[in-house]
Amino acid sequence: MRILLTGSSGWLGSALAPLLRGIGHEVIGIDPVPSAETRIVGSIADRDLVMRAVGENRIDAIIHSGALHKPNIESHANSDFIAANVQGTLNLLDAAVAANVQRFVFTSTTSLMISQAIRDGFKGGARKAAWLTEAMSPEPRNIYGVTKLSAEHLCRLYHLRHGLPVVVLRTARFFPEADDMAHAIEQSDANTKANELLFRRLTVDDAAQAHVAALEKAPELGFDIFIVCAQTPFQPDDCADLIADAPSVVARYFPGFPALYARKGWTMFPSIDRVYDASRARDRLGFACRTSFADVLAALAAEDGT
Repeated sequence: MRILLTGSSGWLGSALAPLLRGIGHEVIGIDPVPSAETRIVGSIADRDLVMRAVGENRIDAIIHSGALHKPNIESHANSDFIAANVQGTLNLLDAAVAANVQRFVFTSTTSLMISQAIRDGFKGGARKAAWLTEAMSPEPRNIYGVTKLSAEHLCRLYHLRHGLPVVVLRTARFFPEADDMAHAIEQSDANTKANELLFRRLTVDDAAQAHVAALEKAPELGFDIFIVCAQTPFQPDDCADLIADAPSVVARYFPGFPALYARKGWTMFPSIDRVYDASRARDRLGFACRTSFADVLAALAAEDGT
């Protein structure tokens, strides 16, 4: 297929473009920032540019991974988020319908699932971790989440009105940067990312593979939304204990983890406040992340020669 990939200069786009080419697709990247993966330098908020890019390149499928993200809140106005994340998505959907594009994959975020009420519960000593699935009704707490949820609604609307097959992927964390609250976290960056694979992280390679799976399944699914995250070992019944004493819960599932962490000088978070359940993506999309917390432990064991 000839695929228009937005955000082609970004972290995900840079991993996704070569993966798509490797399985035989032609990739036309579009991004405001020039890069080796970007053929069209410009913003998806530019409607004429988007219409030309889709029409003139005879695009078969669109993977829309470009956006302003949560870290951009400090440097961009709300109107910038509306332009990039909402108007940009609308432009792409209109271009897709006009050009009879047959598949549309939208990169959304699990961030929009954390309401202010849930956030306040985390800060105020929640009695149990939040177990988060696609069945919940999101109430995003910032302009990033609001615009991503609005874009999801547009995707649903264009499926209903025009029959456009759309798969929305609510990806958990896969960014390479340190957590924006790193100053308040005792663990090192590598330790933090390893811990998060238990409940709210995936690798960028797995994120890219999820988009390939969504691209292939879109016509069959019609419209659907999936959480994409490394498979958690936890169950809903663990949520109270995860808040009270996360290391003991992790040790139930991975008895060898305390010794491996001790030799590395790592520690587990004392409390885990949320768990993203990616089982629906496994069951309906047929996708499960390849890298999990178990792989981290295997790597640590290999370092020790155990």
